[in-house]
Amino acid sequence: MLSLKTRDHDEPLRAGTDLPTIPIVETGRDFPLQTLLQHKAMTDALLDIASRRYPRKLLEGLDKVSRAWLKRWDNAHLAEIDAIAEALARPGAYFFSVNYEWGCTCRVAPSPDRTSARLTRVLDWMTPGLGRYLVCAKVTGAPAGPFVLLTWPGYTGVLQVMAPGRFSAALNQAPMRKAVGMFYVDWAANRRRVWTMPHPTPAHLLRKVTEEARTFDDARRMLIEEPISSPAIFSLAGVAASQTTVIERTEREARVRDGVHVAANHWEAAGWSGHARGIDSPGRARMMSGLAPELDPTFPWLRPPIVNEHTRLVMVADASEGRLVAQGYEKTGPATAPLELTWRAAA
Repeated sequence: MLSLKTRDHDEPLRAGTDLPTIPIVETGRDFPLQTLLQHKAMTDALLDIASRRYPRKLLEGLDKVSRAWLKRWDNAHLAEIDAIAEALARPGAYFFSVNYEWGCTCRVAPSPDRTSARLTRVLDWMTPGLGRYLVCAKVTGAPAGPFVLLTWPGYTGVLQVMAPGRFSAALNQAPMRKAVGMFYVDWAANRRRVWTMPHPTPAHLLRKVTEEARTFDDARRMLIEEPISSPAIFSLAGVAASQTTVIERTEREARVRDGVHVAANHWEAAGWSGHARGIDSPGRARMMSGLAPELDPTFPWLRPPIVNEHTRLVMVADASEGRLVAQGYEKTGPATAPLELTWRAAA
């Protein structure tokens, strides 16, 4: 049985302010193209914002390099990104499909009554507009079953997802490797390293897991074993209270922390080092570790530094109950009304 519910909840947000709802789009597996076709104005607005610092000629060059990388390693989503680029008819589709710079804070833990597992997720990203222009995609047709994404029109990866009856998962950006210890030199060295990697991006691996993994154990194994093009941190919560894990990844290695854990943008694995991402990664992790994963659309636990000027999305998901609550954020605060969604897997 499937059911869907959305609700505006203005009282705890901004008194007297009407906030837009997060659009819900029902799609098949071609959710990137379908969300784009239904909400192209949102994508154009996002690209207008994101491309301000890139002259058109530079963005065209970055697109060319990004597509060459996708083609060089026979990326499974190249044809899809080609179709998105054609529909957009402007530079940016390839570059923004493979480029990311963000910080995140996640926690995987049992529900307060210990009957299920829950994922708490806060996504930070410097680019404004990503909170205002969120969409919710309800995706059917994948081999392993349906799933729900909080995403952006035309984006081909998966950053946060709830798959009813299977699991909830999120991707955090890993620390930047230290090449010489100077941030911008290390950034360039890391980008060059990605060019040599014949593996999917972490966001494309999480999409594959979401489409193919039928159980928490399947998802956990794939996130541990399958190679990726750059380091990442995955948070995974199944349906039983005991099914929670954080997986820290390099391209081919994994350090696994089963149980109740927090992920931010620094390594917890002994012996791994790098530049932490985002604002006060250790402080965000410490605060997140004490929070109860309530499905409360007012997000009463949301305090600095977990919420900060770069926060773009807040989400709590429970795959056992088929429920999630989410809200878009911008620098000034809430940018959308809270979304409450229930989508239970068929019995």
